Amino acid sequence: MSDTVEAERGGRRARGGGGATRRAERTAVSFETARFIQRNIPNFEILNEEALQIIEWNADTILEEIGVNFVENEPALQRWREAGADVRGERVHIPRGLARKLCATAPKSFTQVARNPARNVDIGGRNLVLAPVYGPPFVRDAEGGRRYATIADFQNFVKLGYMSKWLHHSGGTVCEPTDVPVNKRHLDMVLSHMLYSDKPFMGSVTEPSRAADSVAMAKILFGDSFVDQNTVMTSLININSPMTFDGIMMGAMEVYAQANQATIVSPFIVGGAMAPVTVAGTLTQVLAEVLAGVAYNQLVRPGAPVIAGAFVTSIDMNSGAPTFGTPEAAHITYGAGQLVRRLGLPYRSGGAFCGSKLPDAQAAYETANSLNMALLAGVNFMLHACGWLEGGLVSSYEKFVMDADQLGTLHHLAQGVHMDLNGQAMDAIREVGPGGHYLGCEHTQANFKTAFWRSDLFDYKPFETWAEEGARDTQTLAGERVKKMLGDYQQPDLDIGISDALGDYVARRKSEMPDAFV
Repeated sequence: MSDTVEAERGGRRARGGGGATRRAERTAVSFETARFIQRNIPNFEILNEEALQIIEWNADTILEEIGVNFVENEPALQRWREAGADVRGERVHIPRGLARKLCATAPKSFTQVARNPARNVDIGGRNLVLAPVYGPPFVRDAEGGRRYATIADFQNFVKLGYMSKWLHHSGGTVCEPTDVPVNKRHLDMVLSHMLYSDKPFMGSVTEPSRAADSVAMAKILFGDSFVDQNTVMTSLININSPMTFDGIMMGAMEVYAQANQATIVSPFIVGGAMAPVTVAGTLTQVLAEVLAGVAYNQLVRPGAPVIAGAFVTSIDMNSGAPTFGTPEAAHITYGAGQLVRRLGLPYRSGGAFCGSKLPDAQAAYETANSLNMALLAGVNFMLHACGWLEGGLVSSYEKFVMDADQLGTLHHLAQGVHMDLNGQAMDAIREVGPGGHYLGCEHTQANFKTAFWRSDLFDYKPFETWAEEGARDTQTLAGERVKKMLGDYQQPDLDIGISDALGDYVARRKSEMPDAFV
C-alpha cells in the first residue's frame, strides 16, 4: 500500500471521527478470522496433455466457427469489431487465438482490500478464499421454516459471516431481501456489508446502474483515489450458457472493469440442459465461454482484475432438477482448474452444494463431496462456501454455521504434512519407547492445543452426557450456535463521517426513483 493512499485513508478517518473514533477503535471487539488458505498440497489433475490440447483446440473452434452472442450491447459489438472479430448481427466470431491473446493482459493474482487491512485477501496462485452462499430468494431455520428472505435476514447472514472464523469474505447477495423494492435493495445490501462486517465484499450486478452505485459507495468508504488504485470489490458476472452474453451482465462488468474492480466471469452450467452431457464436451463449452468473457473484460480495460469461473452441476434426467456432489461435476471442476491455470488466471468454482431441502444427511454428503473437490481442484475463490440449501434456492441459518465450521477442515487439509523436526516427532518416539503412551510426553504437551483440528459445533461427549443434555442433533446444535453468534455480535467500528455519508447516498438514490417490485 502506497504512502499516498495510506495518508488519504488516515485523512478520511481524522476528518470524520476525531478522538471519539480513536477511542472506539481501541475498544472495538474483533472476532478472530483465519487468513485465506495457502495450499501446501498438490492440485488433483484429471486430464493429460493430449486431452488438454484437444479441449483447447475445440474451444477455439467454437469461438471461430460457431461464435458467441453479445445481445443488446452495441458498444460490445463495436469493441469486438475493432479487435478483429467477425461480427454478424449480434453473433461474434473470434479468430483462433485472439481471445487467448486478449486474456493475457489479465493479472495472474490480485489483492482485494478490506476496510480492515488485516482481512485483505490475495486471490490467485496457491491461495483459496472462502465466501458465503449467494443469491437465494428464500431462507430457512428450524423454528421459522422456509420463507421469503427479508433485509433483516440479509443483515443476520452478514453478521454470521463476519463472526465465522474460517470464512474470509463477506460475499454478495447472501439472500435476496424480497421486502425491499427490486430497484433499491442493492443499496441496502451493499450498505449492510459495509456497516456490519469489515471483511471484503461483493458489489451488485443486476443492472449497470446498480454496479455504478456499488462503485460510488466504495469510493465513499475507501476514498476516490484509493478505489482507482486498488481492488476493493469483487462481483459475479454469469454467462447465459450456452454461449450468450447479455447486455445487463456485460454492462455491469463494463462498469467494474472501467473502475479497476474485479469480476468473476462464470458460465452457469447445468449439464444436459445448458451444456453437453459429456465431461469433455462441457469443459470445451466452459473454456470457450470463459475465453470470450475474460477477453471482453480485457477489451474494456486491459489489466483489470478478473477471475475465471466454472459453476457446474448435472441434471437429474427423470425430474430435470439439478444434482450436486456428483462424480461428473467433480471431473469437470478438476478439468476446468487445469484449463484455467494454463490461462494464468485465478479460478472460481466449488461451494457447499447440495440438493437437499434440509440440513440432513443428503446435504452433508453432497456438501462434503463438493467442498473437498474444490480444494483439490485448485480453486482460488469459492463462492457458496457455506449456507447453500435446496439447490441454491435457500440460505439456511443452521447450514450456514454447519458449513462454516467444516471450512476449518479445508484449512488444515491444505497445510499438508509438516516435515520439520517437530513434525517428525523423533524426540517423542524416543521418549515413549515400546509399550508406552504419548499422552503425557513432552512433545504432546507442547503440541496438543494445535495438533488436531476440532469442530466448534459437533458433539463428542459420551452417550450418557449427550442424552442428559437433551440428545441434541447437529441441526439443533447449529440453531443454538446461530443464536449465540447473533447475540454476541458487535458491529465493527466505522468512522462516523463515512457512515453518515453512506447513509446519505443511499437515502438520496432511493428518493430519486419510485419503488419497483419487478
